Amino acid sequence: MKPKFGVIVFPGSNCDYDAYYSVKKVLGYEAQFIWHKETDLKNSDVIILPGGFSYGDYLRTGAIARFSPILDSIVSFAENGGIVIGICNGFQILLEAGLLPGVMLQNQSLKFVCKDIYLKVENSETLFSRSIPKSVIKIPIKHGEGNYFADESTLSDLEMNSQIIFKYSSGSGETSEVYNPNGSLNNIAGIINKRKNVMGMMPHPENACDPILKKTDGAFIFRSIAESFN
Repeated sequence: MKPKFGVIVFPGSNCDYDAYYSVKKVLGYEAQFIWHKETDLKNSDVIILPGGFSYGDYLRTGAIARFSPILDSIVSFAENGGIVIGICNGFQILLEAGLLPGVMLQNQSLKFVCKDIYLKVENSETLFSRSIPKSVIKIPIKHGEGNYFADESTLSDLEMNSQIIFKYSSGSGETSEVYNPNGSLNNIAGIINKRKNVMGMMPHPENACDPILKKTDGAFIFRSIAESFN
């Protein structure tokens, strides 16, 4: 079975077409756009909250988008086991909605960062990572507020429950401050919820799917999700 991906569109989304193009045109899965004011997920099997600047990132990143009508449907969908992936601004929205723990702060450098980075796969036993054939992948980041923060108790829970799925690293998998592009605690680049059906990540896998770009490691994540339906 090939899953149907639903790509949520907010005012200010700018990676919605990238996500749609990658899953539909490059990888060959069914995909559809869903406007943020709708409440019907249109029988989507997987929901993508894309990157961008929803509502111009006023107040805090994701803070206004969290109150869009579609979010109530997404929360119910996730609570019933539906698969949700939030990318960059989508990750920030998941944090604001309480579907994932923690918050995002401004990058430690106080600058917007846009470059290809390496990610160490910390947990390869999830539906988001099972089909990744290597321990380190390379995909781009582009954000100004990707500095993940949580209290010690939350961090401890994330580690204990294997909820940290990606960490910023070197090409060989070393995770140290040298390879941390934004100051994120423990080099965290992506996490999942305890039920392991909701993932948020700051890097952009949708921008590393097309062979024309000469980077395809992001495709492993979407294929892993799709293969969970087989």
